Amino acid sequence: MEVIIQPDQEAASALAAALVARLVADKPDAVIGLCAGNTPLLLYRELISRHREEKLDFSRVTTFNLDEYVGIPPNHPASYGAFMQNHLLAGINVDPSRSHSPDGLADNILQSCELYEDLIKRSGGIDLQLLGIGVDGHLGFNEPSSSLASRTRIKTLTERTRSDNARPFGKKELVPRHVVTMGLGTILDARHCLLLAFGFGKASAVAKMVEGPVAAAVPASVLQLHPRVRVIIDEEAASQLRLADYYRAVYEGKPEWQAI
Repeated sequence: MEVIIQPDQEAASALAAALVARLVADKPDAVIGLCAGNTPLLLYRELISRHREEKLDFSRVTTFNLDEYVGIPPNHPASYGAFMQNHLLAGINVDPSRSHSPDGLADNILQSCELYEDLIKRSGGIDLQLLGIGVDGHLGFNEPSSSLASRTRIKTLTERTRSDNARPFGKKELVPRHVVTMGLGTILDARHCLLLAFGFGKASAVAKMVEGPVAAAVPASVLQLHPRVRVIIDEEAASQLRLADYYRAVYEGKPEWQAI
């Protein structure tokens, strides 16, 4: 796991966008896993800017959304399908037929989850999975106690997560109790994981993920088992890392051939 500490959210997002852009330029048919939420917003804005100003071409890229609420349609303003459309996909030239999301309205949720896993495999697997982290260490909607080998499935949200996600719905009571999410095992199958975290509110979760034991109580800690993970954070999110100075030294002293 490589921890890259940047001065602020803007610098961290720009660096993350450069990584995504390089992947798309080097592999035009890349498969990218997308995450929703406030954390990747600046990253997505930068990718839209690169598409418009630098002609970065996403026409052969395939995307898979990390998760979706159960029981709301994809055009619901609080759905993650709508989020991705509004904040990224509408601004780049991804072929709609190549953009995929878990089905929160499926008659048979279990079967639809199996089909989602199969579709990822048939697409060649995910080259780059974008991730955020919850304040309790959840990854995707894999809440604490999730199996570290889990696959795409239905999950019940904690009351804390429902409260944290209430804003688009207006109030917590309207937030669905269930979601469909890629599992931790599914995330680990990605060839490269890129996690962003910003602010003091994420500092404890980041420290537990990076420097704590691998445990189901902190689902994001499973990333310690992945061979290629980059964690890009701002100074506030890095504030509880015991080895922060070492991470800075590693990044600043990387040999040229290993640089981002």
